Amino acid sequence: MSTTATFPSDFFFGYATASAQVEGAPNADGKSPSIWDVWSHDPSHIKDGKTVDAGTGFYEKWREDIALMKSYGVNAYRMSLSWPRIVPSGKKGGEANAKAIAWYRDVLLELKANGITPFVTLYHWDHPQSLQEEYGGWLSEKMIVDFEYYSRVCFENFGDLVENWFTINEPNIHSMHGYKTGQQAPGRSSDRKISPEGDSSVEHLVVGHHLLLAHATVVKMYREEFKKGNEKRQIALVVNANWGEPMDDTPESILAAQVFFDCNSGWFSDPIVFGDYPQTLKDICGDKLPQFTEEEKKLVKGSTDFIAINHYTTMMIKKRTTPLDPSDQWNSFVPDIETSFFDKDGKEIAPEAGLIWCRTVPWGFGKLLDYLWKRYQLPIYISENGITCPNENDIPREEALHDDFRINYFTTYCDQMALKISEGVPIKCYLAWAFTDNYEWQEGYSARFGVTYIDYEDGLKRYPKDSAWALKKYFEERTAKEEGINDEEGRDRRCD
Repeated sequence: MSTTATFPSDFFFGYATASAQVEGAPNADGKSPSIWDVWSHDPSHIKDGKTVDAGTGFYEKWREDIALMKSYGVNAYRMSLSWPRIVPSGKKGGEANAKAIAWYRDVLLELKANGITPFVTLYHWDHPQSLQEEYGGWLSEKMIVDFEYYSRVCFENFGDLVENWFTINEPNIHSMHGYKTGQQAPGRSSDRKISPEGDSSVEHLVVGHHLLLAHATVVKMYREEFKKGNEKRQIALVVNANWGEPMDDTPESILAAQVFFDCNSGWFSDPIVFGDYPQTLKDICGDKLPQFTEEEKKLVKGSTDFIAINHYTTMMIKKRTTPLDPSDQWNSFVPDIETSFFDKDGKEIAPEAGLIWCRTVPWGFGKLLDYLWKRYQLPIYISENGITCPNENDIPREEALHDDFRINYFTTYCDQMALKISEGVPIKCYLAWAFTDNYEWQEGYSARFGVTYIDYEDGLKRYPKDSAWALKKYFEERTAKEEGINDEEGRDRRCD
């Protein structure tokens, strides 16, 4: 599918990164260790055995990177703040790190000076290791109090420069891989080959519950104390949302696809809109799923100003007919459904990318956007979307710069957004993952998502890939230039 539909003149286009993946400088200027600083130092946890210590060197190279962003034609950039850098103790009442605050303010000011609107994430998985050791991190309700304090410090020190906030990134993925599969920090699991402690049957549900309450608590505080009538100031939760397409038109497959969404994404997106978990999730988890009190339901309900999603791929879904692989991340705690990248006739729905879990399936993205708008009736912000190219890390740099596979992914997915906007779906923002290659969690530096190549063997030098220029050209050509045009008129002019 291709379309000539375009984007409104006020559409946000840019790239995303996260502090633990790009900053490096783990001991600089008073920063304390994060769970990823500690976790990555056990080489058995990481595919290439490397640590987050270097990242992409953003802590030193940030001016160079912002200049590069500007050359890419972006008007937005999503970054995250490091909790252990800003409040090294992690604790309520702990001293804020003046050097860290000054550094982040410099970054934000430089972004704004270059016409780039910052979208800032408070928590992208790198909380202080000391809190993990003291009370188990997100396993404890104490974390909510400490996160609220850290968030307040951020609002007080950066609120004059930031109008677009994300509280927590992908709580569904952080809960699952941090406290069920054990594939990511802090690495808790019932599998004693992976972790010496942990209970995969329940910990992810407890953690998810505390993450939701922490999010809602911070949103309430932000709205009451910092929004101050400025409607441009907004705040949301970021949920990972991949699309599950029924394998066929049987009731069993249709139900399985709904269960897939409810138990992977609706787990978090339903409570922040409706105030409670999906009934599907309640039925599957039973008394292992914590319950919201009536007061907590009121707190959580409506605790997002828009729907922010990280989306990467689509899978075919059916009722399970084969034995469940315990490591299957997508099925998580819903063993009765089966996911596949092959349709009912055994045909592959899209070629494999650089990582086995990601394929280019733009029509699934379009279906997801329709579904989210119908279900939640809130504006939609794409906070991450991207792909790795096949064998990208195993080929010479000069060859890797010509990333046609990624260009096809970006342009076909953006075509879907433009088409849905023309049909009336309020999509406001596209932040592609990622600005640079970076530390890709358990993959280490072996998976490259960036539109900028990082040469890890030569001083972390930056090299723009073809996709950076292709996406710049795409948005230059497809963004409405009219000024003072209202939404209805703009939609009429943008329609295919």
